[in-house]
Amino acid sequence: MNRVLSKLKEEFLAILPPTLYFFVALHLVVVIRVLMLEGTDIRATTSVSIALAALILGKAVLIADLLPIINRFPEKPLIYNVLWKTLLYQMVAAAVHYAERLVDFARQAGGLVAGNEKLLAEIVWPHFWAIQILLFLLILMYCTLHELVRLIGKDKAKQLFFGPLPLRR
Repeated sequence: MNRVLSKLKEEFLAILPPTLYFFVALHLVVVIRVLMLEGTDIRATTSVSIALAALILGKAVLIADLLPIINRFPEKPLIYNVLWKTLLYQMVAAAVHYAERLVDFARQAGGLVAGNEKLLAEIVWPHFWAIQILLFLLILMYCTLHELVRLIGKDKAKQLFFGPLPLRR
């Protein structure tokens, strides 16, 4: 029983940082989206669905980090892995963002194909791309910090961010 609790604690502590990051980041995206949609009849995502998406993204990041394809450039400078991971995560984020819109339109149109046609005809592309740009920047920040922490170690990163800092001479 103690071993099971230890494993659950380990999994929880592993999923916590990416989940918290994406929880805050997705709320930022929703706030910006609500501001962009002011005056339209399009509804915004709820905090519960954002929390669920953050959990899914947090676990997806952990699973992706186990795949051999994710750390494709271990002997190169960090920018290679940062950009590679950002590209992969961004493609997933774009697909999820499009699918989220597709579900809404499919409900209105009465089917997936009709919903996709309606979506393509009615989507406000500047809004879609604005959200994609924001997601790209948030994912890039996450990947950069994740790679830096992986390189310098969690303990050193905690010390650098939360102190105590070593005395300078």
